[in-house]
Amino acid sequence: MSVNIVAFGNERDGFSEDNQQPSLIWSYLGRSALISQIDSSLSASHVGNPVFTEYQACVFGNVRLVVHDYPVWDIFDSDWYTSCRLIGGADIIVIKYSVNDKTSFQELKDSYVPMVKKALNHCSVPVIISAIGARKRGVSCTCPLCTSDRKSCVTTSEGVQLAKELRATYLELHTLDDFYIQKYFGGVLEYFIIQSLNQKSSEKMKKRKKTQKCHRVQPPQLEQPEKMPILKGEASHYNADLHNLLYCCQCADVAFYPEDLSTAVEAHKIILCSVSHLFMLLFRVKSPSDTHDASIVQLAQSLFAVEVGDLFPSSSHDLPPCVPPVRVVVKDSVFCSCLPDILHFIYSGAFQWDRLEEDIRKKLNDPDKTEHVLEKVKFILKTPGKLNTIKDCNSHQIKRLYNTSLRLFFNTPVLADVIFKIQGSTVPAHRAVLVARCKVMAAMFNGNYLEANSILVPVYGVSKDTFLSFLEYLYTDSCYPASILQAMSLLICAEMYQVMRLQHICELYIITQLQSMPSRELASTSLSIVSLLKKAKFHNSDCLSTWLLHFIATNYLIFSQKPEFQELSVEERNFVEMHRWPSNLYLKQLADYRNYIHSQKCHCTVM
Repeated sequence: MSVNIVAFGNERDGFSEDNQQPSLIWSYLGRSALISQIDSSLSASHVGNPVFTEYQACVFGNVRLVVHDYPVWDIFDSDWYTSCRLIGGADIIVIKYSVNDKTSFQELKDSYVPMVKKALNHCSVPVIISAIGARKRGVSCTCPLCTSDRKSCVTTSEGVQLAKELRATYLELHTLDDFYIQKYFGGVLEYFIIQSLNQKSSEKMKKRKKTQKCHRVQPPQLEQPEKMPILKGEASHYNADLHNLLYCCQCADVAFYPEDLSTAVEAHKIILCSVSHLFMLLFRVKSPSDTHDASIVQLAQSLFAVEVGDLFPSSSHDLPPCVPPVRVVVKDSVFCSCLPDILHFIYSGAFQWDRLEEDIRKKLNDPDKTEHVLEKVKFILKTPGKLNTIKDCNSHQIKRLYNTSLRLFFNTPVLADVIFKIQGSTVPAHRAVLVARCKVMAAMFNGNYLEANSILVPVYGVSKDTFLSFLEYLYTDSCYPASILQAMSLLICAEMYQVMRLQHICELYIITQLQSMPSRELASTSLSIVSLLKKAKFHNSDCLSTWLLHFIATNYLIFSQKPEFQELSVEERNFVEMHRWPSNLYLKQLADYRNYIHSQKCHCTVM
């Protein structure tokens, strides 16, 4: 027997320099007298950015304890369906946060608690919320880029309110010492472990009683249906797409020059403005009065100069797509020499700070100049009134840089250079994002096609809502269909533009929704599964069409009674009949058994 625990969140202060502080889970496993044979392993999405740590141990002698500790919440951003299965398979959930990191707590409350509540909607899993650390009141922050938000702590009432929302147990652990770890946190956790073991033992006994053999003739055994094919998701290549945009230089609309105009470094205003208020100011997306930070205005004026002949409209509806890039002169020669490395850092997702620091140090070979350039980079990427330096940001904040910032430019005319006309409406967009994220659009806007030199591009074959959902995925790398039919429409659009990962996400959504549908609802629903099968086949969704055929065969008694069953082709009907569940053999055995029971004039306790 085993107990599965899933832990989310970081108990460390996001701005603390003590990265060696042991985690709450590791501290408990190492100190509890009930734990033995501890083993741990690390899973990572890329080097230096761990996704989770898995701990395995024994508790109460022979009970296997499996703990997955997720220090960041990335899984809810990148793979919603995996996170749902993770929570659904947990026996106990632990949510941790530092009482001195108000920014992370606010993000947890606003962004992730609603997702956790949705995932827990059909589960009765105990949740423990652990507020960790002693509140640092009255201590001023020495960082020049921080604001008063850093001085505030997460109050007890805020933690209690969060626990009420999740129907969780709230604990405050001022330090990770023996008292708080073993007696306080450990006592509550071990109580829920015992509760989970009691529940599993009870369920096991019930199953055992059900399977006890009758001394009379037994009914036929119903075999399990065939396992349906498993559809695996595709890893995100969002950051790689935007990074490749820098090297291919397609749709570049800004060029940086040194003061002697000898060389040029091309970039894209939409990408630069999505990560920097300074570039928003430089390209007139925002005015100085909107910035509320005089230092950003001063740096923009001292570091960059836009050539007088260049214009900076916030909406480029009246400009042809062949307008040459805006020319920007970089006044600082040292900074200009490092600009390719800085742009590489920005386009790659702005999480490789150490690599940027190393590249600039090697190029300049001067500590003072290196520090000078790095300080300017920090200041350029500063968010007024909120963010600290890029180097000190939490990893989950950095990874979501593009996802959250490019969303600001989704379906807005700001910096737009293409307008889609669909169902009598117009939808503004940005060629750079479309070219980076969609190969079909990259060919369309850079080849010998009419769209390459047109601002107004008509779209046929999809609805406006579906096309907006498609564009939202390109901008944010996220997709949230409202229904199975909407997911199928989005899948068709993704197949039309050859965005395979979005197509797989829609397939997973359809499969997940159908799997969670009870038999009674499946029998009464007006949704045509055969129609979904036909569309999946027509649009080359082989994985989904194969899964739907297995789904129809597995629920044969339901679908065989529906009129749509007659719409199956001969080949499809043969497949369903071959793999149907329950099988004809079982139904014949069941009829024979019922006739035998009736002939014996006795009542079977099982049937």
